[in-house]
Amino acid sequence: MKETQFVDARRTDWAAWDAWLDGRAAAGESRLPFRADDLPHRFRELCQDLSLARDRDYSSPLVDSLHERVLRAHQQIYGAQPRLRNAWTRFFAAEFPALVRREWRFVLPALLLFFVPIAAYIPAAHYWPESVYLVLPTEHAAQLEEMYAPDAPQVGRLRRDAGDNFRMLGLYVWNNVRLDFQCFAGGLLFSIGSVFYLLYNGLVIGASAGHLTRLGYVDTFWSFVAGHSSFELVGAALAGAGGLRIGYALIAPGHLSRLAALRHSAKIAIRVLYGAATMTLGAALIEAFWSPLPWVSPSIKYAAGIGVWALVCAYFLLAGRGAGVGETHAT
Repeated sequence: MKETQFVDARRTDWAAWDAWLDGRAAAGESRLPFRADDLPHRFRELCQDLSLARDRDYSSPLVDSLHERVLRAHQQIYGAQPRLRNAWTRFFAAEFPALVRREWRFVLPALLLFFVPIAAYIPAAHYWPESVYLVLPTEHAAQLEEMYAPDAPQVGRLRRDAGDNFRMLGLYVWNNVRLDFQCFAGGLLFSIGSVFYLLYNGLVIGASAGHLTRLGYVDTFWSFVAGHSSFELVGAALAGAGGLRIGYALIAPGHLSRLAALRHSAKIAIRVLYGAATMTLGAALIEAFWSPLPWVSPSIKYAAGIGVWALVCAYFLLAGRGAGVGETHAT
């Protein structure tokens, strides 16, 4: 087929694409150039036009115009960045906190499994200091003492690990992701793994906090963790809640097969994990760039930490209420 014949045969469709693309760019017109059910087929035809023009060695202006038309159509159909940004904004502004409240049957046990050992071990370490070494290896306890000693050159960092803030950010992200993954993926073992890692990490954190508090490293330790603790700890507990969700589907699949129940629960649990991972990333940023600042007084860090905890609690209790974010989708 000659180029002129090819252009004449396809001119009408190209004009429809151009009118739609130019109209959307100029006035935000939302009417599609073809029926919605026919649009994927029409877009494949447009891509085929470009391929044929290249294979038949048609003129460069024709190939270039087709290439630009395909790129613009692809961007409008598949690459709508404002829609993606709006989806993320909607998820964190309303859907995520509403989802956490909806999944309270798994969130509440995860919070208890994680926070009760922390709260219990801090005073227990004062009355039974030797028990700390049942949870923490001696070398790890010594490292903590070095990191949070009042005369430490950089609070919260070992001398051999100390580096710039971006290097430490990578280390904190790795540690947080590892903890979240343990708590979440453990759900595949019929929730046993999630229960174990929530309890174990709670004991380790409680033993560490209790040990340093007993030694008198109060301001160096507590002012360091105050700012990022809410994001890090709540994020880990929510990752564990997602793991419990998955494990429960394997234990009690109901009228579904275990595989079908796992798929259904995984769709919900993974959304919880998205939010939890974002929280732990935020914790790593705060821990790398705010927590170690030596010129910020402990009282300011305490105040900031209390404020962040209050905001996190208010966010999960109040955000997304009455927004109609699919309360009935999770069962």
